[in-house]
Amino acid sequence: MKTKALVLAALLVGLAACGGGGAPSSGGPVSLRMTIWSANEAHLALFKEIAEEYRRGHPNVTVITFDPLPLDGYTTALTTQIAGNKAPDLAWILENAAPDFVSSGALVPLDDTLRKADGYGYDELVPSATRLWKRGDVLYGYPFSNSPFGVFVNTDLFRQAGQRTPAELIAAGQWNWENAIAAAAAVHAATGKAGLVIRDFDYKSWDNLSTVWLGWGAQPWTADGKRCGFDGSDMVDAMSFLHKAIFTDKALPGPGSAADFFAAEAGMTITQISRASLLKDAKFGWDLVALPAGPKGKYAVIGQGGIGVLKKGANAGAAADFLAFFTNPANSAKLAGFFPPPRQSLLTADTLAKSNPLLKPAQLQSVVVDGISAGVVKPSHTGSAELSQAVRAGLDPLWTPGADVRGVLGKVCASIQPLLAK
Repeated sequence: MKTKALVLAALLVGLAACGGGGAPSSGGPVSLRMTIWSANEAHLALFKEIAEEYRRGHPNVTVITFDPLPLDGYTTALTTQIAGNKAPDLAWILENAAPDFVSSGALVPLDDTLRKADGYGYDELVPSATRLWKRGDVLYGYPFSNSPFGVFVNTDLFRQAGQRTPAELIAAGQWNWENAIAAAAAVHAATGKAGLVIRDFDYKSWDNLSTVWLGWGAQPWTADGKRCGFDGSDMVDAMSFLHKAIFTDKALPGPGSAADFFAAEAGMTITQISRASLLKDAKFGWDLVALPAGPKGKYAVIGQGGIGVLKKGANAGAAADFLAFFTNPANSAKLAGFFPPPRQSLLTADTLAKSNPLLKPAQLQSVVVDGISAGVVKPSHTGSAELSQAVRAGLDPLWTPGADVRGVLGKVCASIQPLLAK
């Protein structure tokens, strides 16, 4: 795995020297391919609808295909295609890989194309949303998905356990991590179901724990990315709290255990609003609320996905033009049903409610609108593949009863500090 990480970094850096497909394509037949990490039928249907509308106005574009790659290993699969001279024309890019792609020169600058597109409204893109996708003042990726994490709640399990719901705790000004974990432990004790699940964490995807530790003001590394923060007092406190919640309070499923909130197997889950579609036929009462406050107060965490145009793609000019169409105001409004956009005009509860019928305006305001305006994007850093593997391996000893939290986190820093210093 370390070899793959090094290959990824070397490949992307090497692309900085490549010439670039940014010129418009010729008038001959053009086919475009976009790699994506979703095989969701509703997502694909919408993408194809937008693509067909574009093709009607661009007859030289004969086909636009969307190529789903598994989320687990997505970046490795994408860079393998690039290395094998099979680069897509466009690609979704995960937020943790954004610094590598943006800094490497692998992507085509988008500013000119987007600014010149008729009615595009480039200046309404929210600066906090585009920051990760820029080098200097140049935009290299369009942050099409800006999805804050929230807490989905099974209100039936809470009532079965005799617990106040998060909404009731919010009304009382008591929605914080201490009370959330106490309620989760009580749900587990009373019902046998899981109390709280951090979806997609599974003791592997450690960056999803930022949805917890930011409540303590903890960060995995300093803002300049040069110094490790895992051994800081805020992180030690946050991880100690989480360790106790797992192994003492039994509020979260332990390693090797799994529970699916959307199958009524948990009282709460931390995830993004795009999962709300899984509740379409839910047989239980549910709610969506913002993350609990931590010792440092209220906070929000955003998962981001960008779309970039690959220099090594065969039709970079046409791909950039399609991206401008795919993300124009009208199509952004359509995509908002799944992927909250970075457009200020669309970031209102009433607007988002039109494309998210399962969610109430108040839920969208507190979790999405407020979350995007004040939230922090999940951790990212150059050399993300190697760094993420090192952090994951370093944290493995933490997930046992009686672990020395401070000692484990100190060793994580010892492991990754040379990587941060590169």
